[in-house]
Amino acid sequence: IPGKGKTEQRRVVPIRRNEVKLEEQAAQSDVIEFTDEANEMHRIGVIDIPTFYQDFEAYRNGNKNYRSTTRDVQRLIDELVAEGVEGLIIDLRDNGGGSLQEANQLTGLFIEYGPTVQIRSSASRVLRDGKRRKSNYYDGPLAVMINRLSASASEIFAGAIQDYGRGIILGERSFGKGTVQSLVALQEGQLKITESKFYRISGESTQHRGVLPDILFPSLFDPTQIGESALDNALAWDQITPIRFNRYNDYRLILPALTRLHRERAANDPDYVYLEDRVAVAQEARELTALPLMQSGRLAMLDDQDEKALAIENKRRVAKGLEPLTSLDDGESDAASEQGQENSKLEDATAARAEKQDSDVLLMETGRILVDAITLRPDTDVAKRGAPGTFGPIPRSP
Repeated sequence: IPGKGKTEQRRVVPIRRNEVKLEEQAAQSDVIEFTDEANEMHRIGVIDIPTFYQDFEAYRNGNKNYRSTTRDVQRLIDELVAEGVEGLIIDLRDNGGGSLQEANQLTGLFIEYGPTVQIRSSASRVLRDGKRRKSNYYDGPLAVMINRLSASASEIFAGAIQDYGRGIILGERSFGKGTVQSLVALQEGQLKITESKFYRISGESTQHRGVLPDILFPSLFDPTQIGESALDNALAWDQITPIRFNRYNDYRLILPALTRLHRERAANDPDYVYLEDRVAVAQEARELTALPLMQSGRLAMLDDQDEKALAIENKRRVAKGLEPLTSLDDGESDAASEQGQENSKLEDATAARAEKQDSDVLLMETGRILVDAITLRPDTDVAKRGAPGTFGPIPRSP
Protein backbone atom coordinates (compact mmCIF):
# COMPACT_ATOMS: atom_id res chain seq x y z
CA ILE A 1 0.00 0.00 0.00
CA PRO A 2 1.61 3.32 -1.05
CA GLY A 3 2.61 5.61 1.81
CA LYS A 4 2.91 2.84 4.43
CA GLY A 5 6.70 2.65 4.66
CA LYS A 6 8.05 -0.92 4.61
CA THR A 7 4.67 -2.29 3.57
CA GLU A 8 4.78 -0.30 0.35
CA GLN A 9 4.70 -2.42 -2.78
CA ARG A 10 5.33 -1.29 -6.31
CA ARG A 11 4.14 -2.89 -9.47
CA VAL A 12 3.99 -1.91 -13.11
CA VAL A 13 0.55 -1.62 -14.64
CA PRO A 14 0.84 -1.64 -18.44
CA ILE A 15 -1.72 0.57 -20.17
CA ARG A 16 -2.33 -0.08 -23.83
CA ARG A 17 -4.08 2.60 -25.82
CA ASN A 18 -7.08 1.01 -27.48
CA GLU A 19 -8.09 1.89 -31.01
CA VAL A 20 -11.04 4.25 -31.13
CA LYS A 21 -13.51 2.85 -33.61
CA LEU A 22 -15.29 5.41 -35.74
CA GLU A 23 -18.50 3.39 -35.62
CA GLU A 24 -18.77 3.99 -31.87
CA GLN A 25 -18.69 7.76 -32.42
CA ALA A 26 -20.80 7.81 -35.57
CA ALA A 27 -24.09 9.67 -35.86
CA GLN A 28 -27.17 7.55 -35.28
CA SER A 29 -30.83 8.11 -36.06
CA ASP A 30 -34.07 7.23 -34.33
CA VAL A 31 -37.77 8.10 -34.50
CA ILE A 32 -39.78 9.18 -31.48
CA GLU A 33 -43.55 8.87 -31.44
CA PHE A 34 -46.04 10.56 -29.12
CA THR A 35 -49.62 11.80 -29.05
CA ASP A 36 -50.56 15.42 -28.46
CA GLU A 37 -53.40 16.93 -26.44
CA ALA A 38 -55.78 16.26 -29.34
CA ASN A 39 -54.75 12.58 -29.31
CA GLU A 40 -53.00 12.90 -32.68
CA MET A 41 -49.90 10.80 -33.29
CA HIS A 42 -46.65 12.55 -34.28
CA ARG A 43 -43.36 11.11 -35.56
CA ILE A 44 -40.16 13.13 -35.21
CA GLY A 45 -36.73 12.06 -36.46
CA VAL A 46 -33.76 12.27 -34.09
CA ILE A 47 -30.09 12.32 -35.14
CA ASP A 48 -27.63 11.91 -32.27
CA ILE A 49 -24.15 13.28 -33.07
CA PRO A 50 -21.61 12.38 -30.34
CA THR A 51 -18.71 14.24 -32.02
CA PHE A 52 -17.71 15.93 -35.29
CA TYR A 53 -15.52 13.32 -36.94
CA GLN A 54 -13.85 12.58 -40.25
CA ASP A 55 -11.72 9.66 -41.38
CA PHE A 56 -8.74 11.87 -42.25
CA GLU A 57 -6.51 8.98 -43.29
CA ALA A 58 -9.06 7.67 -45.80
CA TYR A 59 -9.65 11.22 -47.06
CA ARG A 60 -5.91 11.84 -47.58
CA ASN A 61 -5.62 8.51 -49.41
CA GLY A 62 -8.28 9.61 -51.88
CA ASN A 63 -10.92 7.16 -50.71
CA LYS A 64 -14.19 8.56 -52.10
CA ASN A 65 -16.18 6.64 -49.48
CA TYR A 66 -14.43 8.09 -46.44
CA ARG A 67 -16.58 8.41 -43.30
CA SER A 68 -17.53 11.79 -41.90
CA THR A 69 -20.23 13.38 -39.76
CA THR A 70 -21.75 15.24 -42.71
CA ARG A 71 -21.86 12.21 -44.99
CA ASP A 72 -23.45 10.05 -42.31
CA VAL A 73 -25.99 12.69 -41.34
CA GLN A 74 -26.94 13.26 -44.98
CA ARG A 75 -27.71 9.56 -45.33
CA LEU A 76 -29.69 9.53 -42.08
CA ILE A 77 -31.75 12.56 -43.12
CA ASP A 78 -32.58 10.90 -46.43
CA GLU A 79 -33.77 7.81 -44.56
CA LEU A 80 -35.85 9.78 -42.03
CA VAL A 81 -37.46 11.93 -44.72
CA ALA A 82 -38.34 8.75 -46.61
CA GLU A 83 -40.04 7.50 -43.43
CA GLY A 84 -42.24 10.59 -43.43
CA VAL A 85 -41.14 12.27 -40.20
CA GLU A 86 -42.62 15.70 -39.51
CA GLY A 87 -39.36 17.29 -38.44
CA LEU A 88 -35.83 16.62 -37.21
CA ILE A 89 -34.00 16.93 -33.89
CA ILE A 90 -30.22 17.21 -33.96
CA ASP A 91 -29.00 16.04 -30.55
CA LEU A 92 -25.65 17.63 -29.67
CA ARG A 93 -25.79 17.00 -25.94
CA ASP A 94 -22.36 16.04 -24.54
CA ASN A 95 -20.78 16.71 -27.97
CA GLY A 96 -17.43 18.32 -27.17
CA GLY A 97 -16.65 19.30 -30.75
CA GLY A 98 -14.15 17.95 -33.25
CA SER A 99 -13.56 18.83 -36.90
CA LEU A 100 -14.31 22.48 -37.76
CA GLN A 101 -14.68 21.47 -41.39
CA GLU A 102 -17.42 19.03 -40.46
CA ALA A 103 -19.25 21.66 -38.38
CA ASN A 104 -19.31 23.96 -41.41
CA GLN A 105 -20.34 21.25 -43.85
CA LEU A 106 -23.02 19.95 -41.51
CA THR A 107 -24.54 23.44 -41.33
CA GLY A 108 -24.57 23.39 -45.11
CA LEU A 109 -27.04 20.51 -45.02
CA PHE A 110 -29.65 22.90 -43.55
CA ILE A 111 -29.04 26.16 -45.48
CA GLU A 112 -28.99 26.91 -49.19
CA TYR A 113 -25.64 28.68 -48.95
CA GLY A 114 -23.81 31.27 -46.87
CA PRO A 115 -21.17 31.76 -44.17
CA THR A 116 -21.28 29.72 -40.99
CA VAL A 117 -18.39 30.99 -38.83
CA GLN A 118 -15.87 33.81 -38.52
CA ILE A 119 -12.35 33.25 -37.22
CA ARG A 120 -10.31 36.21 -35.96
CA SER A 121 -6.56 35.77 -35.52
CA SER A 122 -4.35 37.45 -32.93
CA ALA A 123 -3.42 39.95 -35.65
CA SER A 124 -7.16 40.86 -35.93
CA ARG A 125 -7.48 39.37 -39.41
CA VAL A 126 -10.92 37.79 -39.90
CA LEU A 127 -11.47 34.70 -42.04
CA ARG A 128 -14.93 33.43 -42.94
CA ASP A 129 -15.93 29.89 -43.74
CA GLY A 130 -19.18 28.32 -44.79
CA LYS A 131 -21.17 26.92 -47.71
CA ARG A 132 -19.99 28.72 -50.84
CA ARG A 133 -22.21 27.14 -53.48
CA LYS A 134 -25.98 26.97 -53.64
CA SER A 135 -27.48 23.50 -53.48
CA ASN A 136 -30.54 21.71 -52.22
CA TYR A 137 -30.84 21.29 -48.48
CA TYR A 138 -33.19 19.92 -45.85
CA ASP A 139 -35.63 22.77 -45.28
CA GLY A 140 -38.09 21.03 -42.97
CA PRO A 141 -38.75 21.84 -39.29
CA LEU A 142 -35.63 21.58 -37.17
CA ALA A 143 -34.64 21.64 -33.48
CA VAL A 144 -31.15 21.41 -31.98
CA MET A 145 -30.50 20.12 -28.45
CA ILE A 146 -27.44 21.32 -26.53
CA ASN A 147 -26.24 21.13 -22.94
CA ARG A 148 -23.36 22.44 -20.85
CA LEU A 149 -20.99 19.85 -22.37
CA SER A 150 -21.76 20.91 -25.97
CA ALA A 151 -18.61 22.75 -27.02
CA SER A 152 -16.53 24.15 -29.85
CA ALA A 153 -17.81 22.75 -33.18
CA SER A 154 -21.20 22.02 -31.57
CA GLU A 155 -21.49 25.70 -30.66
CA ILE A 156 -20.55 26.80 -34.17
CA PHE A 157 -23.30 24.63 -35.65
CA ALA A 158 -25.95 25.55 -33.06
CA GLY A 159 -25.06 29.25 -33.30
CA ALA A 160 -25.34 29.25 -37.09
CA ILE A 161 -28.70 27.46 -37.03
CA GLN A 162 -29.95 29.99 -34.48
CA ASP A 163 -28.63 33.03 -36.37
CA TYR A 164 -30.12 31.90 -39.68
CA GLY A 165 -33.44 31.12 -38.02
CA ARG A 166 -33.29 27.61 -39.46
CA GLY A 167 -34.40 25.96 -36.24
CA ILE A 168 -35.01 26.36 -32.54
CA ILE A 169 -32.26 25.72 -29.98
CA LEU A 170 -33.28 23.88 -26.80
CA GLY A 171 -31.48 22.81 -23.65
CA GLU A 172 -28.78 24.50 -21.58
CA ARG A 173 -26.23 27.24 -22.15
CA SER A 174 -23.34 25.57 -23.96
CA PHE A 175 -19.73 25.24 -22.77
CA GLY A 176 -18.37 28.47 -24.23
CA LYS A 177 -15.25 27.10 -25.98
CA GLY A 178 -14.64 29.72 -28.65
CA THR A 179 -10.86 29.73 -28.98
CA VAL A 180 -8.39 27.98 -31.30
CA GLN A 181 -5.13 26.53 -30.00
CA SER A 182 -1.98 25.36 -31.75
CA LEU A 183 1.00 23.39 -30.45
CA VAL A 184 4.55 24.75 -30.86
CA ALA A 185 7.35 22.21 -30.51
CA LEU A 186 10.04 23.04 -27.94
CA GLN A 187 13.35 21.38 -27.25
CA GLU A 188 11.55 19.56 -24.48
CA GLY A 189 7.79 19.23 -24.74
CA GLN A 190 5.30 21.49 -26.49
CA LEU A 191 3.78 24.91 -25.91
CA LYS A 192 0.06 25.40 -26.44
CA ILE A 193 -0.84 28.86 -27.75
CA THR A 194 -4.30 30.36 -28.19
CA GLU A 195 -4.04 31.95 -31.60
CA SER A 196 -7.57 32.88 -32.67
CA LYS A 197 -11.25 33.04 -31.65
CA PHE A 198 -14.49 31.83 -33.17
CA TYR A 199 -17.35 34.23 -33.89
CA ARG A 200 -20.87 33.66 -35.10
CA ILE A 201 -22.14 35.26 -38.29
CA SER A 202 -24.02 37.66 -36.01
CA GLY A 203 -20.63 38.87 -34.80
CA GLU A 204 -21.01 37.38 -31.31
CA SER A 205 -18.25 35.20 -29.90
CA THR A 206 -19.02 31.73 -28.64
CA GLN A 207 -16.19 32.19 -26.11
CA HIS A 208 -17.09 32.26 -22.42
CA ARG A 209 -20.80 32.94 -22.96
CA GLY A 210 -21.58 29.96 -25.17
CA VAL A 211 -24.84 29.59 -27.08
CA LEU A 212 -27.98 30.52 -25.17
CA PRO A 213 -30.96 28.29 -26.07
CA ASP A 214 -34.29 29.71 -27.17
CA ILE A 215 -35.92 27.62 -24.44
CA LEU A 216 -33.96 26.59 -21.35
CA PHE A 217 -34.22 23.11 -19.81
CA PRO A 218 -33.28 22.26 -16.19
CA SER A 219 -29.66 21.21 -15.76
CA LEU A 220 -27.87 19.08 -13.20
CA PHE A 221 -24.51 20.57 -14.24
CA ASP A 222 -22.97 23.25 -12.04
CA PRO A 223 -22.03 26.14 -14.39
CA THR A 224 -19.57 27.47 -11.83
CA GLN A 225 -17.59 24.23 -12.09
CA ILE A 226 -18.15 23.21 -15.72
CA GLY A 227 -17.64 25.40 -18.75
CA GLU A 228 -15.14 27.87 -20.15
CA SER A 229 -16.31 30.52 -17.70
CA ALA A 230 -15.24 28.22 -14.83
CA LEU A 231 -11.61 28.19 -16.00
CA ASP A 232 -8.97 30.50 -14.62
CA ASN A 233 -7.94 33.32 -16.98
CA ALA A 234 -10.47 32.38 -19.67
CA LEU A 235 -10.73 34.94 -22.46
CA ALA A 236 -13.76 37.20 -22.24
CA TRP A 237 -16.75 37.34 -24.57
CA ASP A 238 -16.69 40.03 -27.24
CA GLN A 239 -18.11 40.94 -30.65
CA ILE A 240 -16.90 41.77 -34.13
CA THR A 241 -18.67 43.11 -37.20
CA PRO A 242 -21.59 40.87 -38.21
CA ILE A 243 -22.00 39.41 -41.69
CA ARG A 244 -25.00 40.27 -43.82
CA PHE A 245 -27.26 37.24 -44.04
CA ASN A 246 -30.91 36.35 -44.49
CA ARG A 247 -33.01 34.72 -41.80
CA TYR A 248 -35.10 31.77 -42.91
CA ASN A 249 -37.61 32.14 -40.08
CA ASP A 250 -37.99 34.48 -37.13
CA TYR A 251 -38.76 32.15 -34.23
CA ARG A 252 -38.75 35.14 -31.91
CA LEU A 253 -42.30 35.82 -33.09
CA ILE A 254 -43.62 32.53 -31.69
CA LEU A 255 -41.14 32.01 -28.85
CA PRO A 256 -43.48 33.39 -26.14
CA ALA A 257 -46.23 30.98 -27.23
CA LEU A 258 -43.77 28.06 -27.47
CA THR A 259 -42.46 28.81 -23.98
CA ARG A 260 -45.96 29.05 -22.52
CA LEU A 261 -47.05 25.73 -24.04
CA HIS A 262 -43.83 24.09 -22.87
CA ARG A 263 -44.24 25.29 -19.27
CA GLU A 264 -47.87 24.22 -19.12
CA ARG A 265 -46.99 20.76 -20.37
CA ALA A 266 -43.89 20.42 -18.19
CA ALA A 267 -45.81 21.35 -15.04
CA ASN A 268 -48.01 18.28 -15.58
CA ASP A 269 -45.23 15.87 -16.59
CA PRO A 270 -44.12 13.83 -13.52
CA ASP A 271 -40.75 13.03 -15.07
CA TYR A 272 -40.02 16.66 -15.95
CA VAL A 273 -41.08 17.84 -12.48
CA TYR A 274 -38.86 15.10 -11.00
CA LEU A 275 -35.89 16.49 -12.94
CA GLU A 276 -36.64 20.02 -11.72
CA ASP A 277 -36.84 18.75 -8.13
CA ARG A 278 -33.48 17.01 -8.49
CA VAL A 279 -31.96 20.24 -9.79
CA ALA A 280 -33.37 22.15 -6.80
CA VAL A 281 -31.88 19.63 -4.34
CA ALA A 282 -28.51 19.80 -6.11
CA GLN A 283 -28.59 23.60 -5.93
CA GLU A 284 -29.25 23.45 -2.19
CA ALA A 285 -26.19 21.24 -1.77
CA ARG A 286 -24.03 23.67 -3.76
CA GLU A 287 -25.05 26.55 -1.53
CA LEU A 288 -23.77 24.85 1.63
CA THR A 289 -20.96 26.89 3.15
CA ALA A 290 -20.21 24.75 6.21
CA LEU A 291 -20.05 21.03 7.03
CA PRO A 292 -20.30 19.41 10.47
CA LEU A 293 -17.07 17.97 11.83
CA MET A 294 -18.71 15.37 14.03
CA GLN A 295 -19.53 12.00 12.51
CA SER A 296 -23.07 12.19 13.88
CA GLY A 297 -23.60 15.48 12.08
CA ARG A 298 -22.34 14.08 8.79
CA LEU A 299 -24.58 11.03 9.11
CA ALA A 300 -27.56 13.25 9.86
CA MET A 301 -26.78 15.27 6.74
CA LEU A 302 -26.67 12.12 4.62
CA ASP A 303 -29.96 10.93 6.10
CA ASP A 304 -31.52 14.29 5.26
CA GLN A 305 -30.32 14.02 1.63
CA ASP A 306 -31.75 10.51 1.38
CA GLU A 307 -35.09 11.71 2.74
CA LYS A 308 -35.26 14.48 0.14
CA ALA A 309 -34.35 12.07 -2.65
CA LEU A 310 -37.00 9.60 -1.47
CA ALA A 311 -39.60 12.37 -1.26
CA ILE A 312 -39.13 13.56 -4.83
CA GLU A 313 -39.00 9.96 -6.11
CA ASN A 314 -42.30 9.13 -4.38
CA LYS A 315 -43.81 12.36 -5.67
CA ARG A 316 -43.03 11.17 -9.20
CA ARG A 317 -44.27 7.64 -8.57
CA VAL A 318 -47.59 8.76 -7.08
CA ALA A 319 -48.13 11.15 -10.00
CA LYS A 320 -47.60 8.21 -12.39
CA GLY A 321 -49.92 5.91 -10.44
CA LEU A 322 -47.15 3.79 -8.90
CA GLU A 323 -46.77 2.60 -5.33
CA PRO A 324 -44.53 4.84 -3.18
CA LEU A 325 -41.29 3.42 -1.81
CA THR A 326 -40.37 3.03 1.84
CA SER A 327 -36.65 3.53 1.06
CA LEU A 328 -34.37 4.23 -1.86
CA ASP A 329 -33.02 0.69 -1.61
CA ASP A 330 -36.47 -0.62 -2.50
CA GLY A 331 -36.40 1.47 -5.65
CA GLU A 332 -33.05 0.05 -6.71
CA SER A 333 -34.18 -3.54 -6.16
CA ASP A 334 -37.47 -2.89 -7.98
CA ALA A 335 -35.64 -1.34 -10.90
CA ALA A 336 -33.24 -4.29 -11.11
CA SER A 337 -36.15 -6.75 -10.98
CA GLU A 338 -38.10 -4.85 -13.61
CA GLN A 339 -35.01 -4.63 -15.83
CA GLY A 340 -34.53 -8.38 -15.62
CA GLN A 341 -38.16 -9.00 -16.55
CA GLU A 342 -37.99 -6.51 -19.40
CA ASN A 343 -34.81 -8.03 -20.79
CA SER A 344 -36.54 -11.41 -21.00
CA LYS A 345 -39.62 -9.99 -22.72
CA LEU A 346 -38.25 -7.14 -24.82
CA GLU A 347 -35.60 -8.57 -27.04
CA ASP A 348 -36.46 -6.67 -30.19
CA ALA A 349 -34.82 -3.31 -30.97
CA THR A 350 -38.12 -1.42 -31.14
CA ALA A 351 -39.04 -2.18 -27.52
CA ALA A 352 -35.56 -1.30 -26.27
CA ARG A 353 -35.71 1.97 -28.19
CA ALA A 354 -39.09 2.83 -26.69
CA GLU A 355 -37.75 2.20 -23.19
CA LYS A 356 -34.80 4.54 -23.81
CA GLN A 357 -37.06 7.26 -25.21
CA ASP A 358 -39.38 7.14 -22.23
CA SER A 359 -36.43 7.76 -19.91
CA ASP A 360 -35.24 10.79 -21.89
CA VAL A 361 -37.85 13.29 -20.84
CA LEU A 362 -35.97 16.22 -22.40
CA LEU A 363 -35.82 14.55 -25.80
CA MET A 364 -39.54 13.83 -25.75
CA GLU A 365 -40.33 17.39 -24.68
CA THR A 366 -38.12 18.71 -27.49
CA GLY A 367 -40.22 16.70 -29.93
CA ARG A 368 -43.41 18.22 -28.55
CA ILE A 369 -41.98 21.75 -28.73
CA LEU A 370 -40.99 21.14 -32.36
CA VAL A 371 -44.56 20.02 -33.13
CA ASP A 372 -45.81 23.23 -31.47
CA ALA A 373 -43.46 25.22 -33.70
CA ILE A 374 -44.76 23.39 -36.78
CA THR A 375 -48.32 24.22 -35.77
CA LEU A 376 -47.60 27.90 -35.09
CA ARG A 377 -45.54 28.23 -38.30
CA PRO A 378 -43.38 31.38 -38.11
CA ASP A 379 -44.20 32.58 -41.65
CA THR A 380 -41.31 34.99 -42.07
CA ASP A 381 -39.23 33.11 -44.60
CA VAL A 382 -37.00 35.54 -46.51
CA ALA A 383 -34.59 33.11 -48.12
CA LYS A 384 -35.06 31.19 -51.34
CA ARG A 385 -36.43 27.76 -50.49
CA GLY A 386 -36.57 24.48 -52.31
CA ALA A 387 -39.51 22.10 -52.33
CA PRO A 388 -40.55 20.89 -48.86
CA GLY A 389 -38.33 18.09 -47.68
CA THR A 390 -35.86 18.42 -50.54
CA PHE A 391 -32.31 17.48 -49.80
CA GLY A 392 -29.20 17.93 -51.85
CA PRO A 393 -25.63 16.70 -52.12
CA ILE A 394 -22.92 17.64 -49.70
CA PRO A 395 -20.49 20.33 -50.95
CA ARG A 396 -17.32 18.33 -51.54
CA SER A 397 -13.93 19.34 -50.23
CA PRO A 398 -11.47 20.52 -52.90
